[in-house]
Amino acid sequence: MPSTSKHKTGKKIAENETAPASVHRMKYLQLAEYINHLIEIEELKINDRLPSLNQLIEKLKISKETALKGLNYLSEKGIIESEYRKGYYVKKKKQYQPYRICMILDKMNVLRDRVYDSFLKTIKDKGVVDVYFHHHNFKVFEKLINENLSNYTHFVITTFLHGNTTEVINRIPAQKRIILDYEEKNLSGDYTCIYQDYKTDIQESLTELAPQLDKYSRLVLIAPLEAFHAREVINGFETFCKLNNKNHIIYNTVDENSCKKGDAYITFSRYDQDDVSIIKLARKNKWTLGKDIGLISYNDTAVKEILENGITVISTDFNKMGEEAAKAILTKKTIMMRDPAKVILRNSL
Repeated sequence: MPSTSKHKTGKKIAENETAPASVHRMKYLQLAEYINHLIEIEELKINDRLPSLNQLIEKLKISKETALKGLNYLSEKGIIESEYRKGYYVKKKKQYQPYRICMILDKMNVLRDRVYDSFLKTIKDKGVVDVYFHHHNFKVFEKLINENLSNYTHFVITTFLHGNTTEVINRIPAQKRIILDYEEKNLSGDYTCIYQDYKTDIQESLTELAPQLDKYSRLVLIAPLEAFHAREVINGFETFCKLNNKNHIIYNTVDENSCKKGDAYITFSRYDQDDVSIIKLARKNKWTLGKDIGLISYNDTAVKEILENGITVISTDFNKMGEEAAKAILTKKTIMMRDPAKVILRNSL
């Protein structure tokens, strides 16, 4: 008696059946997405036999080698299994992920980690996210864009680069483009941007802190020239000081010989080295932070919450930045949104 099988007969490929149009992948991954799509729409069910190798080759216009590579990929993922001399069968259903996202960040630190984590929590199982870093190197950034243009449904990017970023970013179709943190100018099309307004942020934050700043005789901004957004922060700082008739000065680094009792310092960038220098200076001169000198730092961290009984910060909500970027993808909407900074007042002021 011939043996019976639990497997159903392989289905014929419908003439108009194609993989989701939004997915643009390497050839063997196109096959994998095609099979996953048939499973998702229940054209193929658990224990069904896949179309034959020749059917797949003819339908997708790919080589035998590419088809086998795609089938092997699905086998490694546990989606299908092969039976000797019988073919491939559906083993389990894989939830279709409609979005393949290329995230290109300038660097990884605690702040970028917040963006990344909140983005992943919001996108959940609706997308696959690959992360790259350009480390402020324009050539690396350009190479990442050029090599991946056809591989992803969306690009989530932080720039902070010197070079013709506009021309490179415009190579990405506008509907695929999401710019974070810095508002790049003169980009084409209708795209998403969630950004900080550095000039407005510092001006509004210092206005909020005006009562605490009144006890200090001078405001000192430590503005590293190499910081990409230094000019915007300086403009906002000077605007506040002029409007409020504040004695002020700008230094590029913390200079012990220029610091004096009665100063209130605003620092940003340089991985908090300037904060450490000011704290060391206060200890050396036996000045009390928040009384003899003040300190306002950019971007909150767990360390700043407890360091010297708490450092006052001007901080953007990076969790919100990542969340809103993911929402823009999921809702298929483009947004242009400022992510405003907030003040956290602590003992250092």
